[in-house]
Amino acid sequence: MKTAVFVKPGEMTVEDRPMPEIKEPTDAVLKIVRACVCGSDLWWYRGISDRPHNSPAGHEAIGIVEKVGSAVKDVQPGDFVIAPFTHGCGHCAACLAGFDGDCLNAESDGEIVGYQGEYLRFRNAAWALVKVPGQPGDYTDDQLNDLLTLSDVMATGYHAATSAEVHQDDTIVVMGDGAVGLCGVIAAKLLGAKRIIAMSRHADRQALAKEFGATDVVPERGDDAVKAVMALTDGAGADAVLECVGTEQSVDTAVKVGRPGAIVGRVGVPQKADMNTNNLFWKNIGLRGGIAAVTTDDRQTLLKAVLDGEIHPGKVFTQRFSLDEIQKAYEAMDQRKAIKSLLVVSRATNN
Repeated sequence: MKTAVFVKPGEMTVEDRPMPEIKEPTDAVLKIVRACVCGSDLWWYRGISDRPHNSPAGHEAIGIVEKVGSAVKDVQPGDFVIAPFTHGCGHCAACLAGFDGDCLNAESDGEIVGYQGEYLRFRNAAWALVKVPGQPGDYTDDQLNDLLTLSDVMATGYHAATSAEVHQDDTIVVMGDGAVGLCGVIAAKLLGAKRIIAMSRHADRQALAKEFGATDVVPERGDDAVKAVMALTDGAGADAVLECVGTEQSVDTAVKVGRPGAIVGRVGVPQKADMNTNNLFWKNIGLRGGIAAVTTDDRQTLLKAVLDGEIHPGKVFTQRFSLDEIQKAYEAMDQRKAIKSLLVVSRATNN
């Protein structure tokens, strides 16, 4: 099968690799319909973080179940599914509490399997896969893109909003204008926020943020950004802040723009181990967040919101590529020519 492979920083290729097989009773093998490139993929693509060279890549996809292990009962071959990156087991303490992103039984067996390929071995398929009604051919191109975001990016933006405890009529600040931040805008509106301040300095992303529900845009950064938010909120600050970047400056700004007692929902992957928590103390600011609970939130809220046409997160895909164009897909995101790169792996048809 064809699969995208990380050769070394700055270089992706497509190679022919062996078909994945069922190894555990809870496994499934999926035929991938669509996949995409994540902003976090750029970390190792740019050489900022380590990843084994010559390894398959990707962690977001939708597909068709090809075969299942003996313990997989909820989905069967032929089912159309969202493939969350989290692989929750559904029965450990973390999953039962609604935090399947921290599943206690999701340890890897050491095999690296990428979603950016024609087929995927999916672990903990007995619970983690999210079944979609019908077949890919029953959906429009735009709807398929919306569904694809539920494998990670939309669920991660939603996790930022729920971690920050966004309530009806709240004033929200969203740090980050990448795909996760833009999905955070969608999530804040879905949860009833009245005012959504998007921190963005790129015109195309500002426009999409406004389309998704942002009421204000602040292009400044650092102390200037704090001043701008305080001016917009009459000096009070935001009721909740969605931190969707992960840099030291972004987290620092997120804390400073929150009102006393606000909560920062942090989903930006940390880029520095150390953090000064004193500012949290002096303003009674809460800090929550982490890895998204994709399966839980898809099933409880997000799949219905997409199927009902209430949200359209697939608009974050601003360029599309075939699997053979994987290098161009990464370059487009690395060079900010695309907000998020879509990979069309196989044609959507009714079976």
